Amino acid sequence: MNIGEVAERSGLPPKTIRYYEDIGLIRPQRSENGYRAFRETDLHKLAFLGRARTLGFSIDDCRTLLSLYEDEARESAQVKAIAEEHLTAIDEKIAQLRAMRGTLSNLVDACRGDHRPDCPILSDLSKKPA
Repeated sequence: MNIGEVAERSGLPPKTIRYYEDIGLIRPQRSENGYRAFRETDLHKLAFLGRARTLGFSIDDCRTLLSLYEDEARESAQVKAIAEEHLTAIDEKIAQLRAMRGTLSNLVDACRGDHRPDCPILSDLSKKPA
């Protein structure tokens, strides 16, 4: 398959596929004229990487997960540890977003949004961090 075909089938843009090749996540074969020649295994890896990135795993995590996926002697505990660490990071981010939302919601509620210049939103944003 050429890069256009593998991009269509994997759902990843060609630029992303080239990047994954540049950083060594995939290694397509090269034809005599230098064009990439993707195999079904490359397509499978790209789909794997696309799904992992959709779930928010970092490139380093993807590299490790792909390595574990290809290692038939792996222990599922290794995979679970990576996923649990990522889940903890997601939970922390959700907590931060909820706090941000609460603060912003209070500021929006406090602002009259009328023709007057006073605005609690701008007043809060201009405060120095604690």
